[in-house]
Amino acid sequence: MIKSMTGYGRGEYVSGTRKVSIELKTVNHRYLDINIKLPKTLVFLEEHIRSMIQERIYRGRIEVYTTYRNIEQTDKAVFVDLKLAKEYLSKLMLLSDELGIKDDVTNTYIASMSDVIVLENQKEDEDVLKEVFSIGLDKALEQLIEMRKVEGEKLYDDIKKRCLIIKDIVNKIEERASVVPQYYKEKLEGRIRELVDIKQLDADRLEQEVAIIADRANIDEEITRLYSHLNQLDKTLDSSEPVGRKLDFIVQEMNREVNTIASKANDIFISRCVVDVKSEISKIREQVQNIE
Repeated sequence: MIKSMTGYGRGEYVSGTRKVSIELKTVNHRYLDINIKLPKTLVFLEEHIRSMIQERIYRGRIEVYTTYRNIEQTDKAVFVDLKLAKEYLSKLMLLSDELGIKDDVTNTYIASMSDVIVLENQKEDEDVLKEVFSIGLDKALEQLIEMRKVEGEKLYDDIKKRCLIIKDIVNKIEERASVVPQYYKEKLEGRIRELVDIKQLDADRLEQEVAIIADRANIDEEITRLYSHLNQLDKTLDSSEPVGRKLDFIVQEMNREVNTIASKANDIFISRCVVDVKSEISKIREQVQNIE
């Protein structure tokens, strides 16, 4: 069953004091484009998240939003660089002695010097975090894929319906194409009668001219190929593999055949049918652009 490229999925997982929430949003894209937003402390998870998505999603632009919290652990920790503090104090005392300035250095003053007291991110067990995020992401992917399947079923039904409409119109074109040569013969004879005495014309020459016109207007091959493309489109829609690009190519070929029919047939009825077929193909193309 085909799947849409648009969808949304959200997954949450709580393990002890850890809680992760992952949201996935997908839209149309020619290829697979994954955009992951992670805090700096969790950047090491990016490739793992990307790999998990690539195993189950094959096409579309995917936005990945993550939030993580460990309620028993703060994100920051305070560290004091005692060596640097002593170095600052030593140099301040030297200035005091050399310049004869009263020494008024305080602990607070030393602490305010650059890099003496710093905040550093606390590290957690990366393997544990990877497991927590994997479970949350798996839930989000399940929800996303299910939504894409539901949307895909709607696209499937709509395209199948339009294929039947096109086949019905092509049947009418085929019926009309079989009588076009006789129509041109009668039209040509009528035009000649207006100009000359028909009895003076060579019957073989007239038949030859009609045959040339009929050959130029023959669209049997285009109709056959158009039926073939429609059948291939039907079969492809029932494939279990991602078929968006293949469907797009088939629709392009269908449109090519219809354009050729329009240029060769030179018949008002067929031209009107072609307009209707092109309208349905255009609608199918719009739907195909959203298929994975």
